[in-house]
Amino acid sequence: MQQSVEHVTKHVGKILKREVAVRSDGVLECRLEAGDLLKCITTLRDDEKSKFKILTDIFAVDYQAREARFDVVYMLLSVAFNARICCKVPLVEGHNVPSVTSVFGSAGWFEREVFDMYGIVFDGHPDLRRILTDYGFTGHPMLKDFPLTGYDEVRYDLQKKQVVYQPVNLQQDFRNFDAISPWKGER
Repeated sequence: MQQSVEHVTKHVGKILKREVAVRSDGVLECRLEAGDLLKCITTLRDDEKSKFKILTDIFAVDYQAREARFDVVYMLLSVAFNARICCKVPLVEGHNVPSVTSVFGSAGWFEREVFDMYGIVFDGHPDLRRILTDYGFTGHPMLKDFPLTGYDEVRYDLQKKQVVYQPVNLQQDFRNFDAISPWKGER
């Protein structure tokens, strides 16, 4: 595994923000700038001594208190060398990241999911639209500041015979769930 780290660092190190490290689970990890993403992903895929030819996932993590609020994470697999690499791109809210659909066609689905859940825009994506939520959905549900109840509730109106969207109207703003448990006693 250490040879893989040295190799990736040597060949791709010029465009990495930090050196490649090995996590406790054996996965290689590196942090990249958004501007270096396409070059790095292409190099990892095409280099004969790394062969990270499979994109297994793209996802985002919301660190609300951080200046660079999001990490967009790319997971690549090299079957030839039995290695995985995790490339993290820190991203300030409102900034875009380049699409990697030109390098991995399967990235289209993953990028659409990240866009739908977090609102992160992928520049150059051929079809960036919602994939999991309704097209009229307001907001992005995986953001840490998204309200637990959402903004709208959906119901079927029997008189109008159609689906109706209306603002969430809860009878109680706050519910106190502190209770005496017969098994644990008072909390």
